[in-house]
Amino acid sequence: MFIQPSKLPGRLLAGMAVASFAAVGVALVAQHQFGVKPCPWCVLQRGIFLLVGALSLLGWLLQRSRALRQVAIVGVLLLCAAGVTAAVFQHEVASQEASCAMGLADKIVTTLNLEELWPPVFMITANCADAAAYRLVGLPYEVWSGLLFASLAGLGLWVFSKR
Repeated sequence: MFIQPSKLPGRLLAGMAVASFAAVGVALVAQHQFGVKPCPWCVLQRGIFLLVGALSLLGWLLQRSRALRQVAIVGVLLLCAAGVTAAVFQHEVASQEASCAMGLADKIVTTLNLEELWPPVFMITANCADAAAYRLVGLPYEVWSGLLFASLAGLGLWVFSKR
């Protein structure tokens, strides 16, 4: 039972959407069931994952139009680059500071009014130093996030190169 090569890019896009939405789902379970409080950078990465998922889904829906699919994939790649950047910054800089209030991530979340639009998903409840203490299988959450963004970018590049 092999996947036809012509259907693989579409299925990868659908899988990328599922993975992106699942990442947010895992974060929400960790937050609401296990008390893992998100910082501004965590919340920003959730938003980026939701956008990556939406654009991947759009690319999957538009797979009959190569040009539109490519535009969606370029958006996914740019968002993945932003996600990796946010994860690395959170891990290397923000997690070392006592407070990350009114930093770039906090300003983006506030400007977009995300906390008011969807509080269970986007409410910031911790500072970056506190959030850095949470680990999943030995690694900080932002490392997992960065690895997933990088993996999604790799898949996106592969899909982008296919006809």
